[in-house]
Amino acid sequence: MLDDLRNSVKDSFIDEEPVVEKKIEKPFSNEPKLIFGMSAPQRFIVSVFILLMVFILGLFLLIIFGKVVIPV
Repeated sequence: MLDDLRNSVKDSFIDEEPVVEKKIEKPFSNEPKLIFGMSAPQRFIVSVFILLMVFILGLFLLIIFGKVVIPV
């Protein structure tokens, strides 16, 4: 081990493993962001339907409790 120490100092460090650069990941991916497994247009349509349901149920409750009278 120590016999060839002086000769080994003259040699370069080729025996070492080469430095492998890590691939830097982008902070934002190109994949579409899915919430509840839906894309943005699908979420918009669902939110519009929920809004319409709230309007219809609210009007129905106002009519039932007599706060709004349907002109007949």
